[in-house]
Amino acid sequence: MNILNRITDRFSKVQPLPVGTHYMQAAEDEKPYRLHLRLNKDGSGLLILNASTVLQLNPTAAEYAFHFIKGTAPEEAAKQISSRYRIHKKIALDDFNNFTDQIHTLISTPDLDPASFLNFERVQPHSADTTLRLDCAITYRLPEHTHAEYAPVKRVDRELTTAEWQTIIDKAWQAGIPHIIFTGGEATLREDLPQLIAHAEKNGQVCGLLTDGLKLADKTYLETLLQTGLDHVMVVLQPNEPLSWKAIEIIVPQDLFITVHLTLHKENVNAAADILQKIANLGVENISLSAADDDLVDEMLELQSVAQGLALNLRWDMPVPYSASQPVEIETVDEEVPAGAGRTWMYVEPDGDVLPAQGEADKILGNLLTDSWEAIRKL
Repeated sequence: MNILNRITDRFSKVQPLPVGTHYMQAAEDEKPYRLHLRLNKDGSGLLILNASTVLQLNPTAAEYAFHFIKGTAPEEAAKQISSRYRIHKKIALDDFNNFTDQIHTLISTPDLDPASFLNFERVQPHSADTTLRLDCAITYRLPEHTHAEYAPVKRVDRELTTAEWQTIIDKAWQAGIPHIIFTGGEATLREDLPQLIAHAEKNGQVCGLLTDGLKLADKTYLETLLQTGLDHVMVVLQPNEPLSWKAIEIIVPQDLFITVHLTLHKENVNAAADILQKIANLGVENISLSAADDDLVDEMLELQSVAQGLALNLRWDMPVPYSASQPVEIETVDEEVPAGAGRTWMYVEPDGDVLPAQGEADKILGNLLTDSWEAIRKL
């Protein structure tokens, strides 16, 4: 947007819109949609579309979103923005219409990235000290074929009940956290996973799932998760497991954003390039990579180049469930990837304990079931 690039520091004294949450539900060409706009103290905001995509907005874009949600007539919106930012009304009107067009583009686009930005000027996703995502390890249980040492089951005395997890999800929403990822262990071993997804979706939160994918090879089960509000999934690929590949084949055609994770280790390093080729051939566009030990750093760098050659998008900001491919010692060797642990995202264990991120067991920040979010954030 032109206006977002034109506004400079001389307008920093413009008073931001009132802090709060604004909601809109509407229909476009008979396709209903809903928007949640959370306005922050500094005037920036988060726009959540259909509980499936989070847009991180600077103050100007947040004001456009505010007028869009409130149904302000374009001429009136342009008049107010023109007055507040001292720009020509026609420019403000053109930019507002451009913003509106981009929102409608998002509404009609399938398989949305859970953190889409289009052409909006924005801060870097992990630069703000705002928690945007809560990674909820709802269980440390693993499938029968998996060795117990691959999950820290001894760390927790019990798993929270459905109602207790719903309380945590609600606390997150009240604290302004728009994105929930269910992980583990193997999250699909919880029979109440569809209920938990549905609860978060009802709030308006974006819902993701990290899984070995084996249960998603059952199309009926996958459809259940989709119907309850699942927005994106990361499948931790087991290259030698046919059900793992079957799950990917079933997921790709669905209206569901998918990332495939591959952990590089000595047993698969020689076949890794072929594995990526097969992933790309299935129509997957997003992958996550990690290495099992420091000796594989060079091979991992080479694999990144292979992925780029296959037009696979590399994603580094997602956690990986404890599984037969874990623990991950190296998430990325790219120094430019920002660290958001403990700030942009946090991790909740099966008993409600909050960690900055998975694996940081010596840094318990509190328990989200019994402690307030404000108390946890202070630590």
